[in-house]
Amino acid sequence: MYFDPMYLVFALPAILLVMYAQWRVQSTYAKYTKVPNGRRVTGAQAAQVLLQATGLQNVDITGVPGQLTDHYDPSKKILGLSAEVANQPSVAALGIVAHEVGHAQQDKEGYGLMRLRSGLVPIVNLGSTLGYIMFFAGIILGFTGLAWLGILFFASGAVFALVTLPVELDASRRALDLLQKTRLVLNEELGEARSVLNAAALTYVAALAQAISSLLYFVFILMGAGRQRD
Repeated sequence: MYFDPMYLVFALPAILLVMYAQWRVQSTYAKYTKVPNGRRVTGAQAAQVLLQATGLQNVDITGVPGQLTDHYDPSKKILGLSAEVANQPSVAALGIVAHEVGHAQQDKEGYGLMRLRSGLVPIVNLGSTLGYIMFFAGIILGFTGLAWLGILFFASGAVFALVTLPVELDASRRALDLLQKTRLVLNEELGEARSVLNAAALTYVAALAQAISSLLYFVFILMGAGRQRD
């Protein structure tokens, strides 16, 4: 099996960033999930308060398995909370719940980038598979146009990551604002909640870096193949 060392030139920095981001989010969550919030409010209780405060009573709260699997589903109007977040009165739980309510708020307001991201999902799912097939078929058969079309499909993943980043940052901004307005966090806890949200945001920065580095690698391969034929 052939391995191209040039892949590491493009991918290694992003891979290291992804590894660091995963470590950062896990360690930050582990730290602040042990820190009780001053109001002694569980994640589930905080969700009820925040949804009420934002006029999102139509959003249902449900449990989901796993750790750090908390999410908001705009298609079903469901806020999914992991057991650890839902049941513990921690600073981490407040930050995570408020972030997901921030997404629900985006959905209610018709936040443009969130709609764009949702629209990109089927394209990304198709492009991640079809793009590889078209790219390598174009390289093997010598059809440069087909290979470039494959890269175009593959680029949908990078576009998705690019759109996702501001969506997540905006949700975190909303989260901190909601926590302050509802007084669920004490002033001295605000920095701790921000640390939880910043750690999560870094994972999206890493995902964008990884998507772009992979895209650049395939462009490099194709341009090299074109020069060899010339």
